[in-house]
Parts: sequence; structure tokens; C-alpha cells
Amino acid sequence: MPQLAIDRDFLREYSNLEKAVQQRVDAAFSKFEQSSHAGQHLEKVSNARDPRFRTIRLTKFWRGVVLAPDSGETYTLLTVLPHDDAYQWAQRRTASVNTATGRIEIRDVTAIEGALPELSGMAAHAPSHLFDAVKDSDLRKLGIDEQTLAFARALTDQVQLDAARSFLPGAQWDVLAGLAAGLTPEEVWTELGDVIAGERFDPDDLDAAVARSTDRVVLVDGPEELLAILRQSFALWRVYLHPVQHKLVEARYRGPARVTGGPGTGKTVVALHRACHLARHGDGPVLLTTFTSTLTGSLSAGLTTLSDNDEIRNRVTVKNVDQLAHQVFRAQYGAPRLLETKREAELWRSIIDRLQVPFTDTFLRTEWREVVLAQQITTAEQYLAAKRTGRGRALGPRQKAQVWQAVWEFEDQLREGGWSTHETVCADAAQLLAGRTDKPFRHIVVDEAQDLSPVQWRLLRAAVPAGADDLFLAGDTHQRIYNSRVSLRDIGIMVTGRSTRLTVNYRTTAEILAWSLGVVRGEPIDDMDGGLDSIAGCRSEMHGVQPARTGYGTRNAELDALSTQVREWLDAGVEPTEIGVAARVNWLVDGAVNTLVAESIPARALTNDSDAADAVAVGTMHRMKGLEFRCLAVIGVSEQHMPPPNAVTSPDEDTQAHRHDVQRERCLLFVACTRAREQLVVSWHGSRSSLLPSGQ
Repeated sequence: MPQLAIDRDFLREYSNLEKAVQQRVDAAFSKFEQSSHAGQHLEKVSNARDPRFRTIRLTKFWRGVVLAPDSGETYTLLTVLPHDDAYQWAQRRTASVNTATGRIEIRDVTAIEGALPELSGMAAHAPSHLFDAVKDSDLRKLGIDEQTLAFARALTDQVQLDAARSFLPGAQWDVLAGLAAGLTPEEVWTELGDVIAGERFDPDDLDAAVARSTDRVVLVDGPEELLAILRQSFALWRVYLHPVQHKLVEARYRGPARVTGGPGTGKTVVALHRACHLARHGDGPVLLTTFTSTLTGSLSAGLTTLSDNDEIRNRVTVKNVDQLAHQVFRAQYGAPRLLETKREAELWRSIIDRLQVPFTDTFLRTEWREVVLAQQITTAEQYLAAKRTGRGRALGPRQKAQVWQAVWEFEDQLREGGWSTHETVCADAAQLLAGRTDKPFRHIVVDEAQDLSPVQWRLLRAAVPAGADDLFLAGDTHQRIYNSRVSLRDIGIMVTGRSTRLTVNYRTTAEILAWSLGVVRGEPIDDMDGGLDSIAGCRSEMHGVQPARTGYGTRNAELDALSTQVREWLDAGVEPTEIGVAARVNWLVDGAVNTLVAESIPARALTNDSDAADAVAVGTMHRMKGLEFRCLAVIGVSEQHMPPPNAVTSPDEDTQAHRHDVQRERCLLFVACTRAREQLVVSWHGSRSSLLPSGQ
């Protein structure tokens, strides 16, 4: 029996089609159920680059483009366009298999071939190229094929790579973007997680690739399921804006403004709408930015959802802060020579041994980041006079002198070796922009603002001229899950009188929210502006069942109970994609996936993919950021794992750092639990974590 698959990109296109064309799409593909030879309804494309592309007649003027199988019976609908556009689309593109991910890719070969000669000509006279520091072997290992490799070798600037996003294979563009942002091949591999399977796939087996491509291909069983998915897609891409939030989006501010609020209160929705509003009515280009590349992808998808106007979208640049820093740095100095984290730690330890100073490498690295770089300190006199707010270990003048000597040695070795770190790249980029009168942006919108470091804030402050509607920040310090702490006023960002707090949670039931708030209740969490943040008034109007909390004697017993719980949710009609499992450590994520799969429950480890496969999503608590599920299990909340011992500074070394680390772990647990919309189950094995609310 022939089966129809739908490319997820078409789900967005479908809602923009005229209703009459939508009806013809529905009718045409219902024929797949009625025919044992689905191919008889398809027409070959003359002069096609890929002989597997076919068209299907919808009306006299509309055609669907379908990828037909070499063998087997799965046909993938790629797009629906007017007659001539459909044939041109098919004649420009080919389908291929990514050898690292094993998944299907679609590329615009004509665009790549058209751009390459000009890029190659420019590259021939350029002193350096974008990927000079990356070996061909590393690129191939990450799934870069020969055509994309040739294209990458001709790139000299990040802007060229950004322009190629529309026609390069998506996964390969993600790899190149990560490398261009300064990540090492190993870090890109880690970022992409289980997308890169660690094995080589047959580049000619397209049928198997379609079956593996659950991140971009939806398999449909008959016309009824097709209609259900298409109807769902219309709601899937709609972003709701509450009237209270609408005022924030369209307000006129005399300077930087901020919106805060607990989880599920719509801060990201407000940020997206604000970026679109400024693109329509503002005075210049808009930057929509955040901390991680994963969240940047979500913002890009949300922006596309909000506006189908290319002119509006083109006024908004979506880029995380490190990508911006590296772009500015490269334009002035070329590609940075990044010092790997392991090598940095070794360098600090060698300095400690040589100078015989009574500090650990962790203490010195943190002091350098949180005091020296954060305050732009360049001399011993400045350091001796500097405030060390937030640093728990008091230092006398003699100890400060020892620290400064170690810092000076470290920075001197960076200079001598021509090394950079992500922090120094950001600091250098901030200085470059601070000296420019022609700023790259007129408006900047920041999502997850609580996770940015002082040096990253200095970069953003320097990237936009001070004035009306210059900076708009969205964040919640109760959801700070990284080590960054900042006082906005200390770096010239004044939000006093222009700060609004959202209090209504639209995602989570009142019962789940109340229990989760217990994780962070009583914590003295700063508000990034010299005061303390508050969770008072945060509420939900939705009601449901109380969260379940259970302890087990062993890890295996806990995982067995997890599979039983997930099976109950599935039997109750909850879809696999509506179920999530969160854990603090990667090995427990792997254990949960293996246990569920062994019980014939579809499960997958979370990656950077914006779209989840038809499976239960299992990921670390950090990976849960920005996601939500109807039903969520938070596992491994045991004393030995939450928090992990190596994630918390010893109180003997730095009491304040110890408190901050424990607080960060509380916030991380809080973030994980508030991903649940309707049901939350929390479990542990052995002794329960002290981070759990007392009496629960």
C-alpha cells in the first residue's frame, strides 16, 4: 500500500494556500489510499536535476512536487506551487543523504553553482577564509559533502554564510554556522548531539534516509490522518498574544525596557512580537538575540510564523550573542585562534605552579571572567580598587596582588600565543563597536536575558546607539541556568521605570506551578538591577492533578517505573511528542531512552532540532529550556545527582560561589519542572535531593 509523507516545511506553506487549493491538495492525495500504484498519478519533470522528483496535478494552475522512492512505497510531498514555479523548483534542486546524520536533505543546486564562481573570485584575493582553521577531514566527519565543502572553502565572511542559509542543506548549514561562531569540531559534534550518529550512512540509499528523517518528514497513514495533520499545522504555527502583552509590544520607550515574569508567562512571545513591531515601525535594523544557538533556532521559526512578509523578516537579524561577537571580531582581525577549555585549565595550573599562589585554577578563571573582564580591568591599580560583589572569598591587598600577577601572566600568554577565548572575542568586539559611530543595529531585542554575561551585555550595549527603543529585554532570573550574573546599571543599561512583570502563567496548571515554585521559594535571587527578584503574584488560572513524587531503591527500579508511567500516558491518549523526560546528567538520559525503547516505547534523546520526532523526548534539564509537554517526568532527583558534585564549588574555596552554584541548580530544577502543562512526575533513587521542597 503506497504511503504519503509530508515535508514539515510544507506544513507552514499549507496554511498560506487559498482554501480552494488546500481542498485540491486534500483530494489529490486521497488517491494514494485508493491506488496500489501511487506513481501513476505523478508526472516526471523534464530537465530535472533529480530524476526522483515528480509533480502531481492539483488544478490547472497548481502542482505539488513529490519525491518518489527508488524502491518501496513512501512518497514525500515537498511543496505546492503554481505550475511554472513548481517545475522550476524541481529543476533547481536535488535530494541527498547526509552521511553523518543519515537523514534526507534538499538543496538548491542552481543557487549553489550560481554563487560559487563569484565567491571563489573574491576568495582568491582575500587574505584569509572563513574556515581556514578547519580541516577537510573534520568537515566531512560532520557531514559536509563535496559540493558544500567547495562552497565553504570559498567563504571569506560570516555574511556570505548567512546569505546561503536558504539554499544549503539545513544540517550542513548548522554545522558551518557553529564552526563560524568559533566552536571547535568537537563542540559542534556535542551541540548536534544524536543528530550525528557517529557512523557513515549510504549516500545513495534515499529510501532509508526518508525513514530516518523523522525530524523533517511526517509519515501519513491515509487521507484522514493527512487532514488531521494539516488542520493541526494551522494552529501549530500561530503565536498567541494576550492583550496585556500587546501593550508591551507596541509601547514607545525612551530607553532600554524590560519584561520579566515566571515560566509560561509569554516573555518569548512578547519578544518575538516586539521584534516584528520594531521591524515594521522602528527606525532601522533589528537584532533578535539570545544566549544559545538552540534558542536562536526557535526564535527564527517563531519569527517566520509571525510574519509572512519577506521585507519585514529581512529587517530582523536573528543571531546569538557569540555569533555577533565573532562576526565583528572576524571583520577586523580575521578568524580567532580559540583556546580550548582543557588547554585553558592547563595554562592556569601551570601559572599557579610557577608563581606558587594559593588559588585553584577554577577560582582564578572565575575571578578573571566575573571581575577582570566584567569590569574591563587592564591594570593592577584598577584591580586593587575593583568591587568584587558576588565573590565569596575575601582577598587582602597581598592576595589581590597575587591574583593580578596570575591574571597578567595568563593574558600575556594569550597575547604571545595569539590565542583568544569566547570571552576575549566578545570583549574585543565590544571595544570595536564602542568606537564606532555607525552601529550595526538600531534596535535590539534580547530573549532569556538572565543568562548573558557582563561582557556580552557590553557588546550589545555597544552594538546599538543609545536612544528610544534601543534595547528590549525579556527574561526571568529564577530561570538562570548558567553562571552569568550582571548588574545592568553598572554597564550602562538603565531600565528603572521601564520594567514590567508578567504574572499569569498560560502553560502550567496551578498545582504544578505552586509545587515548582517551592523549589526556589525563599531564595534571594537578584533582579539584574541592584535588587531582588520576586515570584509573588505568579499564578495560573488552569487546574489539574497534583504532581506525583516517588523514591526508589535503585536506578533500575526508577527507570522501570518511568516506563510504566509513560505507557499509562500513552494508553490514555497522550501523543508521544507530548511527553517529556528530564534528567540532570547525560548518562541517565541514555538510560531512560534505552529503557523506554526496550519496552517498545518510541523515545529519542533531545538535540538541537526544533521539531521533535514522533517519540517521547528525553533530555538533560538544560535541553528542556524553551520546551513544553503535556506530561513530564523529572527523574534522578537524588542527592548524589542533583546537584552533581562537580557542578558546585566547595564552600571552603568560595562561599559565595558555592551559594550561587546551589542556587543555579535549584533554578535548573525549577525550569525543568515547569515544562509540564498538565501532569508532572518527580522521582529519585536512593536519597532524595535536598533541592526538593521540604515536606513534599
